[in-house]
Amino acid sequence: MAATAGVGAIAAVGVATPFVASFTPSERAKAAGAPVEVDLSKLQPGEKMTVEWQGKPVWILRRTPEMLASLKGAEDRLVDPKSEAPQQPAYVKGEARAIKPEYFVCIGICTHLGCSPSDKLKKGAESGMGESWPGGFLCPCHGSQFDLAGRVFKSMPAPSNLVIPPHTYLSDTRLLIGEDSKGA
Repeated sequence: MAATAGVGAIAAVGVATPFVASFTPSERAKAAGAPVEVDLSKLQPGEKMTVEWQGKPVWILRRTPEMLASLKGAEDRLVDPKSEAPQQPAYVKGEARAIKPEYFVCIGICTHLGCSPSDKLKKGAESGMGESWPGGFLCPCHGSQFDLAGRVFKSMPAPSNLVIPPHTYLSDTRLLIGEDSKGA
């Protein structure tokens, strides 16, 4: 009788394990709403990576000193050059729109109709955008143009800058998207 009870207990555990495991959220479900931790250690200057947070693409661009310099002097060509519209946490206002100027973090969705802009990171004619292009992003759907801080140029279909998600740095090479340490 003890053997039968033991076999029954083992069978019950075997049946219950998948049932209980089904209550644990999948990795995809966790990524859909939970904060996402990102390792920046392999991201080289001038490179961009994309991660998913809440089902949206989040871009992380490691800007070079030349890229940062291109953010100055275009204020008269931008809709919201100081990022004063409420599209980002208060701690990323200004021309760089970043906690650490070297790293630009934004949601990679155009604020016009939700297309994903293309990289046009190179300056000038090398980007295919003309000699005066400072580097940035081009929305292929309706032509909206954004600089390397996601600020939209005037007279574009997009009404506002690219959105900045809440984020914080856990260390020099670890970024947490979806939470911030500033309470914003």
